[in-house]
Amino acid sequence: MPFFPVNMQEVKERGWNEVDFVYVCGDAYVDHPSFGAAIICRVLESCGYKVAFLAQPDWRSNADFMRFGRPRLGFFVSSGNIDSMVAHYTAAKKRRHDDAYSPGGKGGKRPDRAVIVYCNKIREIYGNVPIVIGGLEASLRRFAHYDYWDDKVRRSILFDSQADILSYGMGEKQTAEIANRLAAGEPVSSIRDVRGTCYACDVHETPLMGAECPSFENVANNKREYAVSCRIQMDEADHIRGKLVKQRHGNKMLVQNPPMPPLTTEELDAVYGLPFMRAVHPSYEKDGGVPAIAEVEFSIAHNRGCFGACNFCSLAFHQGRFITSRSKESVVEEAKLLTQMPGFKGYIHDIGGPTANFRRPACDVQLEKGLCKGRKCLAPKPCNNLIATHKEYLDILRTVRALPKVKKVFIRSGVRFDYLIADKDDEFFRELVEHHISGQLKVAPEHCSAAVLDAMGKPHIETYLEFAKRYYKYNREKGKEQYLVPYLMSSHPGSTLKDAVGLALFLKKNKIRPEQVQDFYPTPGTVSTCMFYTGLDPYTLKEVYVARNEHDKALQRALLQYFNPKNKALVTEALRRAGRTDLIGNGPNCLIRGEAQSNQTRNRNSNYKGKSNYGSRNKKRKN
Repeated sequence: MPFFPVNMQEVKERGWNEVDFVYVCGDAYVDHPSFGAAIICRVLESCGYKVAFLAQPDWRSNADFMRFGRPRLGFFVSSGNIDSMVAHYTAAKKRRHDDAYSPGGKGGKRPDRAVIVYCNKIREIYGNVPIVIGGLEASLRRFAHYDYWDDKVRRSILFDSQADILSYGMGEKQTAEIANRLAAGEPVSSIRDVRGTCYACDVHETPLMGAECPSFENVANNKREYAVSCRIQMDEADHIRGKLVKQRHGNKMLVQNPPMPPLTTEELDAVYGLPFMRAVHPSYEKDGGVPAIAEVEFSIAHNRGCFGACNFCSLAFHQGRFITSRSKESVVEEAKLLTQMPGFKGYIHDIGGPTANFRRPACDVQLEKGLCKGRKCLAPKPCNNLIATHKEYLDILRTVRALPKVKKVFIRSGVRFDYLIADKDDEFFRELVEHHISGQLKVAPEHCSAAVLDAMGKPHIETYLEFAKRYYKYNREKGKEQYLVPYLMSSHPGSTLKDAVGLALFLKKNKIRPEQVQDFYPTPGTVSTCMFYTGLDPYTLKEVYVARNEHDKALQRALLQYFNPKNKALVTEALRRAGRTDLIGNGPNCLIRGEAQSNQTRNRNSNYKGKSNYGSRNKKRKN
């Protein structure tokens, strides 16, 4: 099938007089299954609807929004693959100049808070036309939520956008049901029972069943109430045992229906078998294309969901913790398709997903009772009910790498190392090392402090050390020189200056010199963001230390790169504030030299270009 129409001329070329739905998106138009907008549009098409695609409309005028006229059934609106504020701003709230989801990678093609801006423009032009919002931005902002950029609690995006329905999570089933009911003539105001959706009603119409969060007014004025609200929302985000959840906003009630069950294997296969063009729309060729497709063009998603559920990750709240996966046959067929595509050079960049090495739910109990409330499957240590196996995944990888034209199959979307070593059969681990790494493997221990890792919902550092030990052992056995690149995070809630000093010492002891460090980024819809805003753990309501101001964050960040001369003043201050002046000097355990020692080495460091020895080796490995 061709691309969806992007203007009225293309609508007429299809022999249509009008379209049923217009999909408005904050991303450029890329018809690939890694882009949620493309999936939703192809699902609508498979249901028999006429769909037009309006990518990155100019929100400063009405013209683009009137391009297709009033659609027969309504608008679907999303900001694109990521939240528009995250797309536009760094963790330091500095404006980004680039945008991987825009033509030529240039920023400025979408507004801040794109869902709200687009919907308000549609409502201004078309009045009571049905509007359904979805995607990550809508999904994660469905309740009253702390907004890092405004530094305040905002009400549900459903109210600020003036949309009729909010579809949360992976929206294929909701989309099809809503479309079919609109097509049958049902008023959008009466579509209130679709799972995986939110709607607003007058308070006197509030359903009696379900769980109620503290109101918007309460969570905006009381941080303890916000933490309570966060826990209720997280606890009910399960498609088997999750209840309806409601939250009052003034004289209106936000109602979240229970989650939609995830797609079955057969349904996932059908979605990924839809006729995607698997390409950027040709209109962007003059701009140099859309950078975001580069990493996924020759990649395959084989699963959905993540029971790892790190507290700082939004996946648990959006995609869910329940794992579903495509069949081996579906994955292999897509791999064969990739080998026939122009530009394929023999390398499949990834067979992965939110977590690459998950193929099944964490345990069989989840199949009947859902995921446990307030507990994690892997942290701080694996649950006794965990079933850790890589047999299916390994079988898929072996089959794909044996296909004609396939030279190499990489795994780049992230391996959960604690799950990997929980598997008593090391066959997958050995083949991962031998066949599926391109010089270095990136994993995410994030920190070394047990208290910080508990706040993150991550396993303790001993698990990572055991994984690293076995990783290098298998590399030696295979005669390979491959490295581990650990992702580390500074200033996560719970991380004190003392913890940051501990992490610096851990890095020094293990000869790790990270080139980049990620500051904690309080994005909507995560437990960690709740901790950042409230200073409370929503599961215990105990206080959590939070580094809030930029200087405190800079001190923690500098400690993780203590070896960089540019950070010396910050590291010195941090060590003094932490009462660790014993780490300033010339001893073997010292992080930085004292003033006398530094004077002796100033000339030697004068040509330092900001890269550690470890960083130089990284550069070499990439080549």
